Amino acid sequence: MKPFRFKEFEIKQSQHVFRVGTDGVLLGALANVNNAAKVLEVGTGTGLISLMLAQRRKNAEISGIDINEDAVLLTQINFKNSPFSERLKNKLQDFKSFKTEEKFDLIVSNPPYFEASESEKDKIARQTVELNFKQIITKSAEILNTEGILSVIIPEESGAHFIKTASENHLHLIRKINIRGIAHSKIKRLILEFSLQKQALTEFDFIIEESPRKYSDQYLELTKDFHVFEKKKPADFPTGLNTK
Repeated sequence: MKPFRFKEFEIKQSQHVFRVGTDGVLLGALANVNNAAKVLEVGTGTGLISLMLAQRRKNAEISGIDINEDAVLLTQINFKNSPFSERLKNKLQDFKSFKTEEKFDLIVSNPPYFEASESEKDKIARQTVELNFKQIITKSAEILNTEGILSVIIPEESGAHFIKTASENHLHLIRKINIRGIAHSKIKRLILEFSLQKQALTEFDFIIEESPRKYSDQYLELTKDFHVFEKKKPADFPTGLNTK
């Protein structure tokens, strides 16, 4: 499978690992890294999000875990080949049984969100068979620093449930980004950020395309440090909210 090239790193891909897609790019570019010295990514896939965070936060030490052995091996290759390799590590690990003495400033995840079904396509990456929202929330609450942040991207229809479950585990919503695939369309995805500390909620809308196959200025500005737009067309980059 063809590698995906960014300005400062390259992502090797595999038919056995979920590919580079818009959800991951958005989370990698929008997650709050202001105070992120110790970062954990849950479900690394290709390693895309961790690599984007490493580029954005020059002193961050980033750990990744995934339950898929193929994904772990692929991520380790992508980490090793990047200019940030000394600050990145990844291992085979089930988040539910993850044990660590570390506390993290930022935990990020583009989690599986389809209910379990008979489909075998990208089953672990797509379906909540190995990791559900409650498990992500409860474990994250245990290993976040006092002022740490949990940052996720999920479908809009799952937002209310995720927020309620987080609140029940003492994680307070502090940032909400409403993502529309195209201007004037309904919200498709949410980036939600939570903290153990109560803060005023920040909320804003984000539009990927102004019209079909025409990126918004907002999206172009967001990704300018990552993607090489050779023809400045959406065909050059994974578009739509289609990563899961």
